[in-house]
Amino acid sequence: MVDTRFHRFAGPVAVGALLAQIGRGDLAETIEQAGQVIAGAAELDLAEAGDVALAAQSSYAEILRRTNAGVVIVSPALRDLVPAGSIAVTAAKPHEVFAGILDVLYPSSTKSIIAGARDELGPPIYERDVILGANVVIGAGVEIGRGTVIGANSVIGAGVTIGRNCVIAANCTIDCAHLGNEVIIHSGVRIGTEGFGWLDLGQSNRKIPQLGRVIIQDRVEIGANSTIDRGALGDTVLGDGTKVDNLVQIGHNCRIGRNCLIAAMSGLSGSTIVGDGVLMGGGVGTSGHLTIGGGSVIHGRAAVTKDWPPGSKLAGAPAQDIRDFWRELAVLRKLSKGEKRG
Repeated sequence: MVDTRFHRFAGPVAVGALLAQIGRGDLAETIEQAGQVIAGAAELDLAEAGDVALAAQSSYAEILRRTNAGVVIVSPALRDLVPAGSIAVTAAKPHEVFAGILDVLYPSSTKSIIAGARDELGPPIYERDVILGANVVIGAGVEIGRGTVIGANSVIGAGVTIGRNCVIAANCTIDCAHLGNEVIIHSGVRIGTEGFGWLDLGQSNRKIPQLGRVIIQDRVEIGANSTIDRGALGDTVLGDGTKVDNLVQIGHNCRIGRNCLIAAMSGLSGSTIVGDGVLMGGGVGTSGHLTIGGGSVIHGRAAVTKDWPPGSKLAGAPAQDIRDFWRELAVLRKLSKGEKRG
């Protein structure tokens, strides 16, 4: 469910009227229950009876069978998997229809930190011993726990919550996020920025609304000038005790486990799932929508392009098991030197 602390909701609205607003009245005419009211948007696995959700690709199939969503925007190939209790809206380009719906339901979704006017959330709430540096901006409804320090010129967007004994250094921006206790954020960090999501690639490059959050659990540390994008619809999550170095990019909907170490200049594409205790060297990259099992070690400059099980040790681009990497390198060195002649 989209967190309305961060994203204004313009509904509820009937599904037929909603489709008409985005210029898809033709789809509304095919739905017997066009009067079904939509009260929000959510991911398939979290959606409830009043929510609209998306099922666009075959990877959605298993979750689609179990969804509780009231309305599902679905591709023709998945139409028969929609549960009996859900209304199916079948579209050849379901992503585009769903993006249009989100634009109507949450019209101010990308403007919260710029506008900052969320008076309905009430004034900020501070526990004791909170210290604010010069020129700090605190948005409406922000909650800050005891003993937290926020450095000069930092901006905390409306609705953000920050736990106890945190240190937010100077010139940081935090929006659409909930932070746990004892979190350390170094200078220049950006948390809750829009994810990099687009439709009609290379043509119109239509933006996909970014309506999720960032959840940073206890004892996480984030290095200078790193960026963590909020989820597209769900959450980007950093687990307890994880440490992120300087100049790291974490894309939307990434889920990083507990006690991971991610070295400088690494970049995780959207929906990368990282298990507990994973170690990443400098400059590691992932292609997104993949899982790296817990306890894995990924050597510097590796490019991870597929799922890997727990305990993997990877190197190279594309990344492979480090034993295969060294074996291939040894063969190449031998070939490059040629056979010695007597």
